[in-house]
Amino acid sequence: MKKSVGAVETKHFTFAEAEGFKLESGRTLGPITLVYETYGQLNADKSNAILVMHAFSGNAHVAGPATGDQDPAWWDFMVGPGSALDTDKYFVICINVIGGCKGSTGPSSINPKTGKPYGIDFPLITIADMVRTQKVLIDHLGIKKLHGVIGGSMGGMLALQWVACYPGTVECVIPIAATLKHSPQQIAFNEVGRQAIMADPAWKGGNYYGGPVPEKGLAVARMLGHITFMSNDSMEKKFSRRLKDDTHAFKFSADFEVEGYLQYRGMSFTKRFDANSYLYITKAMDFFDLSDSKWIPEGGLPGTRFLVIAFKSDWLYPSIQSQEMVKQLQMRRVDATYCETDSTYGHDTFLIESEAGKQEHLIKHFLAKRK
Repeated sequence: MKKSVGAVETKHFTFAEAEGFKLESGRTLGPITLVYETYGQLNADKSNAILVMHAFSGNAHVAGPATGDQDPAWWDFMVGPGSALDTDKYFVICINVIGGCKGSTGPSSINPKTGKPYGIDFPLITIADMVRTQKVLIDHLGIKKLHGVIGGSMGGMLALQWVACYPGTVECVIPIAATLKHSPQQIAFNEVGRQAIMADPAWKGGNYYGGPVPEKGLAVARMLGHITFMSNDSMEKKFSRRLKDDTHAFKFSADFEVEGYLQYRGMSFTKRFDANSYLYITKAMDFFDLSDSKWIPEGGLPGTRFLVIAFKSDWLYPSIQSQEMVKQLQMRRVDATYCETDSTYGHDTFLIESEAGKQEHLIKHFLAKRK
């Protein structure tokens, strides 16, 4: 039985209070607060730190029991004593990105200039901005080089961006179900979600704080997103065409089990996520683009190894995108290993505990191997 990391303290780090932090857009943001959690102990030479990057709607609570207003830990089976991210060996860090709504500065935070939530006055942010703010915290912790950066989906983008921004500062890079850039189809899915939110009358141009939230639009956006996270095989197995009851009444309600499930997932999402954060983060993901191999130095990345993991049933971030990533790395003489699993769970495979064993074995041995 897996050992728990036990109760975890959620920490806050605030910086850029005076002059602000300059973003890629040219605007400044400050003060900035980052919410983060740590697991395990940092060793004497500070060489055992692993930074875990969360996916789009994730948070800093990657492991341990939920306390207070915390959400349930989203990768508890992967982090802890004896697990892939072994807290008896590694100092594991997870930082909530800026732009979100899980404690770090985002659109729902108070704008010090107005005393009101930023709303859409919050500046546009990029994946690089998220990483650059995280680097300030990592420097604050006195860590010069990370043993690893790892993440799935948007977390994989963040891991790649770390190397692009700070080559030579990471030993092991593990992007899971990720990509070097969004395809037109991936951008299109995000745009439909954004339009659903902005079409909700309660959105009010992003200034809905203190009143009704645009839950209908946000729920529809999440329903669409959740469809892309699953696979046809997993949906067939979970729902097939089963009806919720035997009345067969023709009405526009959730007659099929899959309809009821999506409506439940959509509405529950509105209780834990902010609509404006949905807009900002999806836009940052759409603008992310490392498809030009110039982000990799001509001489490669000596001392840095990549383990790229993909899933055959993932149609949102298809394995061909991961394969292109590996091709680009190997063309620049970077040490890159590619693994593709047969899971039928689609894009969300990396978050499913029953599938953890396949990833855990790969990750544990990859991290343990030292150059």
